[in-house]
Amino acid sequence: MLPDRSSLPRRSALLLGLALCVGLAGCQVRPLYSQADGTAPKLASVGFSEPKNRVEQVVRNELVFLAAGGAGEPLNPAYNLTLHVSSTASNVLDDDGLAEARVPVAGRVQVTGSYTLTRSADGQVLKRSEHSSVALIDVSRQSFAKLRAIRDGENRAARELAEFIRADVAIVLSKEPPLQQPAWQK
Repeated sequence: MLPDRSSLPRRSALLLGLALCVGLAGCQVRPLYSQADGTAPKLASVGFSEPKNRVEQVVRNELVFLAAGGAGEPLNPAYNLTLHVSSTASNVLDDDGLAEARVPVAGRVQVTGSYTLTRSADGQVLKRSEHSSVALIDVSRQSFAKLRAIRDGENRAARELAEFIRADVAIVLSKEPPLQQPAWQK
């Protein structure tokens, strides 16, 4: 005897719904900086290399603030981030007519940073990457105004670059095992 045809679509829908529920049960959505997986303490345990230029110093300072929430760098970092930052400034338009008219010209500042994140305990490289950020500026014909516009553009692009790097590092550290607490903190 064949099953009743009216119950077949109902059973199919029930089985499809059950399969969907089982499939969705395996999905995990959680905040990147959640306290449950300990990403925030791992971020706070990152040490940063010494800067070699002014723009690298801006990126480093912003990273130190973002990683530890203003608490500064750890004395004994569990992770080390080696940072190299460079900056270039250029005009967007090469129009000699604008230069003669003494009109500010559109320009751009590009800050590029490459970094390597390593685990201090064994020196294993966890992440190596490069990012860049662009800030648009008005390039004046006055020397001081031009230098100030470039510096302000570098600062804006450096802060944005630090955000990119922090997000990358947080993703990598969220996959790392929890940090061991010192015996005196247990």
